[in-house]
Amino acid sequence: MTPEPGPSGPERPPHFSDDAWIEVLSAVDRTYADLVSYQEQLERQNAELQEMRTFLTAILSSVSDVLIVADRAGRVAQVSRSVRTLTGRSVEAGQPLAEMFDAAGREALAALLAQVRDTRRGAEIEANLLTAEGEEPLEISVAPRLDERGRIDGFVLTGRPLGALRKAYARLSESHAALKAAQAQLVRNEKLASLGRLLAGVAHELNNPISFVYANAHALGRYAAKFETYFARVQEGASREELITLRADLRLDRELVNLREAIRGAFDGAERVRDIVEDLRRLSSDGTGEKVAFDLAETVRIAASWVMRGMKQPVRLEMDPMEPLRVLGRAGHIQQVVMNLVQNAIDALEGRPDGLIRLSVAAEGGQAVLTVADNGPGVPAEVRASIFDPFFTTKPVGRGTGLGLSISHKIAEEHGGSLSLCDAAGGGACFRLTLPLEGPA
Repeated sequence: MTPEPGPSGPERPPHFSDDAWIEVLSAVDRTYADLVSYQEQLERQNAELQEMRTFLTAILSSVSDVLIVADRAGRVAQVSRSVRTLTGRSVEAGQPLAEMFDAAGREALAALLAQVRDTRRGAEIEANLLTAEGEEPLEISVAPRLDERGRIDGFVLTGRPLGALRKAYARLSESHAALKAAQAQLVRNEKLASLGRLLAGVAHELNNPISFVYANAHALGRYAAKFETYFARVQEGASREELITLRADLRLDRELVNLREAIRGAFDGAERVRDIVEDLRRLSSDGTGEKVAFDLAETVRIAASWVMRGMKQPVRLEMDPMEPLRVLGRAGHIQQVVMNLVQNAIDALEGRPDGLIRLSVAAEGGQAVLTVADNGPGVPAEVRASIFDPFFTTKPVGRGTGLGLSISHKIAEEHGGSLSLCDAAGGGACFRLTLPLEGPA
C-alpha cells in the first residue's frame, strides 16, 4: 500500500516507523550539541593559547637578561628581544646555538649541554657572545627543558653581561669602602670626644707640678746669687770677720736649709710630671699588636682617674680595694672600655648633687670581673635590649654618637669576655665586664 502525501513536508520513507524517526532526530540533536560543545572548547583553548603566546611574547620582549630557548639538538627555538639588541642582528629559529658564541665558548657550551642532558640538572658557564661590536662576556645559566613525560626536550639559557655585573660589584665595593671609612671616622670621633673630655684635667694636673717646679727654680736662682756673692768675697781674700758678717747678712745658713727644701720640692714636682706623662703614655696606647698580660686593677685606676679629672660636676668616685689581677689582652682597648663606662656614668649623674660611681675588680670563676655602678636613674626596661646597638643613644642630639657601648661590647668579645648590664643595688645603672685571667706560663 502506497502512503499518500501529507498536507505539508516530504513523504516519510515507507520503511521508517515513528519511533525510528524520533531516534534519528535525537541523534542529530545530540551530534549538533556535541559539535557546539567542541567548538566552544576549541575557542576557549585557542583563546588560552593566544593569551599564553601573548604572555610569552611580552616576557621575551621585556626581559633585560639574555634568554635563549633551544631544542634538544642545540638549535635556537626562541630568543628574547634583549638578545637581538645585544647582538645587533636577527636570530632565526633553527639556527645552531653554537654559532652565537666564539670558538672557546662553543666547545665549553657543547660540553655543558651534554652534562645537563645527562644529569638533568642546571649548570653555569662563562662564554663570549658574538655581537656587532665584538665579544660580550656572559655568565650563562643552562637549565633542562622537560616535556609532559619528563624527558629532555631542550634547554633554557639565561645570561647577564659580566660587564654589568662587574660594574655593580665595583659600585658595591665603593659603597662598602665608603661605609667602612664613615664607620672608622665615627670611631675616631668617639675617641676624640673622649680625649677632649680629658684635656681640661690634663692641663690642670700638669699645671700644678710644673708651677711648683718653676717656683722652686726661681728660689734656687735667688739662693745661687747669694752664694755667688759670698764666694766672690772669699776669692778676693776677705778677712774672717768680714766673711762671718757677710754670711750673717746674707742669711746663708737659713738659705742653705731652704735650698735643700727647694731642691726636694723641684724633684717631687718633676716626679709628679713624670708620673702624669707615664699615665698618659699608657692611656694613649692604641692596644694593637699581640695580647699581653697586664694588671687590670692598675688599668682601671688610671683610666677612671683621668676621666674624673676632666669632669665639671660634683661626682664622687669610690674604688673598692683592688688587689693586682692580671688578665690577658690589650691594655689600651680595656682602658677605652673603662673610660666609656665611667664617662657614661658621669653623664647619667648630671644634675645630681649626690652622684656616686663605684668600681670594683675581683676574680670570679676563672675570670676577672669589673663592675661599674652608679646611683643615677638607671637604664629603662624598654631600652635594655638595644643598649649595645650601634648608634643607639639616650643622650640629646650632639651629646653622643651612640658608639661607645657598642665599641666596648665588641672589644670585650674580641678579648674572649663579655660586657653586660647587671642589677645595681639601690637602683642606678650597672655594667659588668668580664675578661679571661692570665693563664699559666
